Amino acid sequence: MNINRFPLRAGHAARAFINNSRGATIAERVEALNALSVQDAGRVLTGMPLDYAVNILDRPELRNAAQILALISAEDAARLLHGMSNDRVADVLLELDGETRARLFSSLDEPVRIAIQHLMGYPPRTAGGIMTTEFVSVPDSWTVARTLDHVRQVERSRETVYAIYVLDEVSHALLHVVTLRRLITGEPEASILSVAQKGAPVSADPLMKQEDVARLIRKHDLLALPVTDEQGQMLGIVTVDDVIDTMISDTTEAAQRFGGMEALGQPYMKISFAGMIRKRAGWLAALFLGEMLTASAMQHFEGELEKAVVLTLFIPLIMSSGGNSGSQATSLIIRALALGELKLSDWWKVLLRELPTGVVLGAILGLVGFIRIVFWQSAGLYDYGPHWQMVAVTVFAALIGIVTFGSICGSMLPFVLQKLRLDPASASAPFVATLVDVTGLVIYFSVALLILSGTLL
Repeated sequence: MNINRFPLRAGHAARAFINNSRGATIAERVEALNALSVQDAGRVLTGMPLDYAVNILDRPELRNAAQILALISAEDAARLLHGMSNDRVADVLLELDGETRARLFSSLDEPVRIAIQHLMGYPPRTAGGIMTTEFVSVPDSWTVARTLDHVRQVERSRETVYAIYVLDEVSHALLHVVTLRRLITGEPEASILSVAQKGAPVSADPLMKQEDVARLIRKHDLLALPVTDEQGQMLGIVTVDDVIDTMISDTTEAAQRFGGMEALGQPYMKISFAGMIRKRAGWLAALFLGEMLTASAMQHFEGELEKAVVLTLFIPLIMSSGGNSGSQATSLIIRALALGELKLSDWWKVLLRELPTGVVLGAILGLVGFIRIVFWQSAGLYDYGPHWQMVAVTVFAALIGIVTFGSICGSMLPFVLQKLRLDPASASAPFVATLVDVTGLVIYFSVALLILSGTLL
């Protein structure tokens, strides 16, 4: 069965796609469609067999799926939506404006509308928000043979058939899980319960965060995780590919925020020039204003700089070392929080760990700086003045304080942001570096005043 074509002729890009993608896989066609305009992509999809077009639209990797469905006729869109998985339809509809969403939603059959409306009611990034309602379930009174027949009948309309969920015939509560392998090897006339996994099945609450869902799937080595309500009745399943897709999207956003900018929300080559400026300018301006405090700190110690110009030679070294140590600590803690290795209440454990770590790391860098000054002075490569030994000690001591402060600051900031219910990834490396730069200068000149007072200062 073919979907009706657009009344307009396919453009050059659409004709080229049809000619060049014969024999291509679904994934390859998705990539090719992403390179087309929305109009051409719509023309191409409506010229494909229904099953093929549905398989392409079901892929989260397809960009502009919502815009394509909004562009084509309501009849064509309804056919495509009915063939797509419910969770994918819910995701696509949420991307549309209210009027278009209502128009497409009204074209769906009532059972599909109810299922999709149910899915759209859950918050994003939760088990309910990423689950699908298309799974294989059977009553606990069925036999192995009857279950196999049922799997054959519904296989094409289900997200996965590798796990069959056994429900109580009366309450419809989830009782057991049967893997497809155990089902195939079971005796045909035996009860379905005879091939079920022992023990209570692992399940998720619909409001469970997707990070916790991913941990459960990884911990128990599952291909799909059932989602149940308070009565134990099944609401849907979260498949491992759904978790991977959402986690990749979240990781991309976190990486962009950690780089010191807003998350783009679109592929790099798809975002407009104005959008790129808007996403990056705000953070850059904020970081620039923060760096202006560095100039203020240097102005405060202007008198000391005039007396001991040699101290200015080590300012870049001091600033970068503190920023680097802070960025290291931030990266480690954010990742540990994301993986569940650390909880908000573990902040004091991290503090006690980062304090000696910062001291040792600072001592290592300080020793390198001390040796560098001694070697340059002894080899005649640079003259640091008659009090060069004191300058070397100043650099050594300052680096211990600055690296320690950077490690503590970088490790504690993600906890502070999480406590404020903000994304810890907002503690970006540039943000931490800017914060440590200012305090690093204050520490450096304070140490210099303490050690060099009465000599250079």
